[in-house]
Amino acid sequence: MPEQTLRHRIVRMTGRDQDEEHRPATPLELLFDLAFVVAFGTAANELAHALAADHVTSGIIAFAFATFGIAWAWINFTWFASAYDTDDWLYRLATMLQMVGVMVFALGLPAMFASVDHGDTLDNDVMVWGYVVMRVPMLFQWWRASRHDPGRRRSHHAYLVSIATAQALWCVLAIVDFSVVTTFALMIVPFLIEVGGPVYAERTVGGTPWHPHHIAERYGLMVIIALGEGMIGTMASLTALGGLTLDIALLALAGTAMTFGMWWTYFVLPHAEILHARRERSFGWGYGHMPLLGAIVAVGAGLHVAAYFLDHHSKLTLVGTVLTVAIPLACYVMALYVFYAVISRSADPFHLLLIALSIAFLVAPVVMAAADINMVWCLLVLSLTPWVTVVGYETVGYRHNAAVLEGLRG
Repeated sequence: MPEQTLRHRIVRMTGRDQDEEHRPATPLELLFDLAFVVAFGTAANELAHALAADHVTSGIIAFAFATFGIAWAWINFTWFASAYDTDDWLYRLATMLQMVGVMVFALGLPAMFASVDHGDTLDNDVMVWGYVVMRVPMLFQWWRASRHDPGRRRSHHAYLVSIATAQALWCVLAIVDFSVVTTFALMIVPFLIEVGGPVYAERTVGGTPWHPHHIAERYGLMVIIALGEGMIGTMASLTALGGLTLDIALLALAGTAMTFGMWWTYFVLPHAEILHARRERSFGWGYGHMPLLGAIVAVGAGLHVAAYFLDHHSKLTLVGTVLTVAIPLACYVMALYVFYAVISRSADPFHLLLIALSIAFLVAPVVMAAADINMVWCLLVLSLTPWVTVVGYETVGYRHNAAVLEGLRG
């Protein structure tokens, strides 16, 4: 048995083999993801509260900001881990500190949501300090990699500079009390540094040895975590109804079918194969997941709003309640098709038919709600939306996928 499996001594960060076979997610990475269960759950809960209180615009803006912060923190760790996971005691402790930062970040979400709704300034102080706790060990990890892997030092320095510069600007924006609108406008600068730093590091000065199949699995696991919010929202709605009735059975079916259909549609895409064959598409692929993750979590929040409606704790009408689920579900479906077309560099006319049918299943429940039909039936019809893609793929669309895969191999 290798000594490293018995004793976690310091290991040089020379970079993992990007062609390593059978590279799965590690137990440490799975533990790390649990912190993001909490973060996404908090964001979904705050969005549900805002929507139920009919604070729709402020809720969506705050949720978009929270989604970027959560997803970006996870992305920073995941791509580094894919390239330089040593699993020694120093790496493990640094990861633990990053988990603490995620928890602190999540603690700041309620105050941020409230400030966007009715505050003069954006209260994101706790969120920023959470990021500081995350970024200090992340900077240490990149510094450590730069010492042990000198051939890729320019890439490491690019990450170090972009992360440190962006974090300094986030701290300034948290300390100085600008108005909410001004703060969001000024955030464009650190945002561009955040997303631009990795692009420069990977494409201009050498890059890092991340593993395509490992990255694809990691993102898939995060999608599953996001889908968990749909199950939580479904359970909240069932609890609001109470007892065991036909409505409860249909609502359980609707929430589960919706979540299961979204899972099915995501995992028919050949993520690992595309990344393995076309590493240069990694940024469109990686960054393109942020709206997908946001939409998935927002569907769960919408189902939670349905629970508030059923429990008579919502200011929304029946139509408004159905829209809180239908709109993020529509965003997910549209984003998935655009994502696939862009990442695979392909187009299939059959997808237009599937999109049209999906729109029909998205609109029908809203019309039903306007006619004052029981919300449970509205959600049941809405849950059929992702299944249009499932059926379309399994009967016809798989041929296009086969052609895409053949083109990648060629």
